[in-house]
Amino acid sequence: MRLAVALAAAGALAACDGTPRVIKEKAEQHTGFPAADRPVATIVSSRWSTEEARDRLNEAEQVMDLAGVKPGMTVADIGAGEGYYTIRLATRVGEKGRVVAEDIVPEVRDQLATRVVRERLDNVSVRLGLPADPRLPEGSFDRVLMVHMYHEIESPYEFLWRLRPALSTDGQVIVVDADRPTEHHGTPPDLLKCEFAAVGYGMLSMRSMPSAGGYIAIFARNGERPEPATIKACRSGKTATPVALPKPGEGRASE
Repeated sequence: MRLAVALAAAGALAACDGTPRVIKEKAEQHTGFPAADRPVATIVSSRWSTEEARDRLNEAEQVMDLAGVKPGMTVADIGAGEGYYTIRLATRVGEKGRVVAEDIVPEVRDQLATRVVRERLDNVSVRLGLPADPRLPEGSFDRVLMVHMYHEIESPYEFLWRLRPALSTDGQVIVVDADRPTEHHGTPPDLLKCEFAAVGYGMLSMRSMPSAGGYIAIFARNGERPEPATIKACRSGKTATPVALPKPGEGRASE
């Protein structure tokens, strides 16, 4: 039985395949949340690179290994695009695991759903996302992957704030992106750390990952989830203030 969730996640396609970029107008500020103090890249493609090229570099296997994706886990693939990670995640989590894949473009969502049915992936559910609210069930996801799409989120503080409760006790958010300005389809690491910290996440690790075109960063919930009105927007290029995670055994505050 497929995971039944009314999923609507912010994000965009797994894009940035070298297509000439177009930058969106400044995102509309959502009630109670600060607007991002940075450009937002426009979706330009449903793929970052070809699946064959990515497999030659063993990209997905490396990301899943570093993310600790294991059989039986429930994983969300945000900005799934054509399903490069969705298909491989389905194999990794196995019959007892679940994958929820979403995209905000209806046509792309439909194409991915057709692929999932064609390949008989009974442990995958495909949903249409919305720009600023993942609307995922609380405490449900062991891992949330956002690959080459974080820079396309128009309202990152609202998105990350609403995403937090969906993580399981040991849930993690995995971001793969390029180390370049957001208007060039990437996210500077210091800016990424600052935006996550502003909403109550601590960084577990960050490492260079050339096979995926940049770096991989892993985050977990840390401390209390702040009230929206208290969230301070990070300035582009500003160095993030390190946020320490609780020591082993201390646990994390619930939502």
